[in-house]
Amino acid sequence: MLVARQLPRAGWISHDLPHGDISPPHQHERGHLVYAASGILSVSTQRGRWICPANRAAWTPARVMHHHQAYGRTDMRIVFIAPSLARTLPHRPTVLAVSALARETLLALTGNRPYRPATRTRLRHVLVEEVSTSPEQPLHLPEPQDDRLRALARLLRDNPADTAPLAALGHAVGAGERTLSRLFRNELGMSFHQWRTQLRLHHALVLLSGGHSVTTTAHACGWSNASAFIQAFTSAIGQTPGRYQHHLHHRTEGRPEEASEP
Repeated sequence: MLVARQLPRAGWISHDLPHGDISPPHQHERGHLVYAASGILSVSTQRGRWICPANRAAWTPARVMHHHQAYGRTDMRIVFIAPSLARTLPHRPTVLAVSALARETLLALTGNRPYRPATRTRLRHVLVEEVSTSPEQPLHLPEPQDDRLRALARLLRDNPADTAPLAALGHAVGAGERTLSRLFRNELGMSFHQWRTQLRLHHALVLLSGGHSVTTTAHACGWSNASAFIQAFTSAIGQTPGRYQHHLHHRTEGRPEEASEP
């Protein structure tokens, strides 16, 4: 059943989520930025899934139905953005790069320091300016609607290491290669190869957050060797999987109690 949650009075939320925690589908009256101060989060809507690793924040506009999932123990921070500020942010869900300044501002806004309302307003302006000028990140995995694509997606989600070509996968789901290729382009806006790479990267982020080695992760996600995986991961995430994993497990900020704005 869909559950709608209204905007908290505080203007922000901080939750300590256990591994595997999945929120019920919900929406908010204001758009919001979601950041994992530790752990890793995914944000899912009808349009697909966005994954939010250590150096990214997920933006969800107002009144978009969505749910979150935590991978590893996750310190989730949410900052709600007023409509006047949200105009500078994308009109669709997306993942944005988080600079050092944006990260510290996010943590400050969701911490327990009793800032004055005017100070919080200025901090929100800084946060929005920082993330709105950062490029959107290629971490969106579109959700297929066509039954044949959905069947193919299920096969690959169950086994991301599957290296079968599209023709063989098409045979398994009862559709031709050309038909599936056209559907990927027309419905999802990307090629089959691009979609499968996104799926593998999502899976890789989850495995790395669980402590799996780079080599193990590469093979579990379908890369023939670690070097090819490192190149693809670095291109999408902006750092090597080893450095990403190191940073993921060395973020040691404390867990503040949730507080209300004055």
